[in-house]
Amino acid sequence: MNLNVGIDVSKAKLDYCGLDSAKKVIFQDKTTNTPDGAGQIEKLILEWAKRQDDSLKIVIGMEATSVYNIHPTLYFEQSSALSALDATVVTLNPKMTHRYSQLFDDDKTDTIDAFHIADFLRIGRYQVPVTRDEKHIALQRLTRERYHVVKQITDGKNHFLNNLYFRLNTLEAELPTSVFGNTMMTVLSGEKYTLDEIAQMPLQTLTQDLNQLSHGRFGDPEAIAKALQKAIRSSYRLSKTVADSVDQVMAIYINQIRMLQKQLKALDKSITDLCAVIDGSQSTQSIPGVGPVYSAGLLAEIGQIERFPSEASLASYAGLVWRRSQSGNGERQLTPRTHNGDQYLRYYLIEAANSVRAHDPTFARFYDKKYREVPKYQHRRACVMTARKLVRVIYALLKNHELYKPAKAV
Repeated sequence: MNLNVGIDVSKAKLDYCGLDSAKKVIFQDKTTNTPDGAGQIEKLILEWAKRQDDSLKIVIGMEATSVYNIHPTLYFEQSSALSALDATVVTLNPKMTHRYSQLFDDDKTDTIDAFHIADFLRIGRYQVPVTRDEKHIALQRLTRERYHVVKQITDGKNHFLNNLYFRLNTLEAELPTSVFGNTMMTVLSGEKYTLDEIAQMPLQTLTQDLNQLSHGRFGDPEAIAKALQKAIRSSYRLSKTVADSVDQVMAIYINQIRMLQKQLKALDKSITDLCAVIDGSQSTQSIPGVGPVYSAGLLAEIGQIERFPSEASLASYAGLVWRRSQSGNGERQLTPRTHNGDQYLRYYLIEAANSVRAHDPTFARFYDKKYREVPKYQHRRACVMTARKLVRVIYALLKNHELYKPAKAV
């Protein structure tokens, strides 16, 4: 006899429904999203199990709902009583359960959603369970936050560049160095001089100041000083009121970028320290170009490699799959990548692939081949295809507990 327990998770409550193999509702109610509430559901499951004489199969499933489903999932996974019954706890993709519920002409309520989740479990179309230990959970919180910090830095830089163009529209074309270096951000933030003061300064004085601010790291500070003054003089002039507003906005984004970069550095240190005690880190870090941060990002999302029966299932979990589209005698030639999958795992795979192709000749040749196949979106497409190739390598290394061996040159 099977028992399929569907739980619709929200911030404050858990709506649950238990269905047996015959689609009979065993229990259905709602409770609080607390340890006591989860314990109430556990008690109902155990009471049902005591009344059964034949072999049991218990599946507890809930949708991945931000952070709301994490605590009840861990509660059921760590329950010794449920473990004794060999109960399975699964996390479901909300897209799959939503599409399943669309097959029925029912209302949209939490109670009905819990029933549909249980019914979805009953037909057995769910994916492999996600089981993680405390180290993986702790690492995942860090690596996912790093993803968001990097995204915030990118957004901040884009906003800064928009305002910089508004203030100095010729600077990027004239300047022979990045505007995001510490020295240039100090100059552009107005911490020491205003842009008008820089334009009027003697070239020798500005060159000396740039050399001092950069601690001698500029190869040709005079060329940078000339380019900076030329950009200020050749750009459109703004009124003082508008210029002051733009300068203030630029200073805000510079401070934001610096603060986020400090946070990123602190996160990378914590991730590196924790990654050292995670199983599989030596295997992934043996790949040229995959350091502790990328390795941690991959392992935090993959968890135990045993839950993936093949490298294709791992690629599908990451969303690196292109669905075949065929009907009658026709078959679609252009198949877009699926929009499902773990966005964090996909991000770290693509970033790692971009790094690996710069260090490993085999991946470099594959990247170049994919780059030349299309006339546009070349780099992005080549990185995604290289990431798909990297999945096979990572899966084999983790599955066999091996270290990466570069292909021998022929």
